[in-house]
Amino acid sequence: MEQFFVFVGEQWLLVSVLCALVFGYFWTEGSKAGKTLSVHEATRLINGGEALIVDVREAKEFKQGHLVDAINIPHNRINERLSELESSKSKTILLVDKMAQHTGHVGRTLSSKGFDVVRLRGGISEWQAQNLPLVSK
Repeated sequence: MEQFFVFVGEQWLLVSVLCALVFGYFWTEGSKAGKTLSVHEATRLINGGEALIVDVREAKEFKQGHLVDAINIPHNRINERLSELESSKSKTILLVDKMAQHTGHVGRTLSSKGFDVVRLRGGISEWQAQNLPLVSK
């Protein structure tokens, strides 16, 4: 462990460049997946009727509770079910999942197909933490 700190101290410039490159990579990949919205920003978008909510969790989780008017397209089926979203290309697609772990991949896929995509920061977990309502099927 001591050797690691010695290396970092001696090679601080290389370590700094590596950190900057890693940060840049994740920032770039994140921006390709769509902007993230807070719960409050998402609520404003939903209430304004400007968004189609796509919940990318599995059907079992979706049935336990989801945002009102959300449609369920599991993240591993997005390519198969793209045609269901074509009629909503004029709307913003708000992607939701449990903790925002799969929305990045789905967001990149939809963005590459010409959709305007945003993601709910923190997912359903953050929505529930803010005591906002979910509906069950």
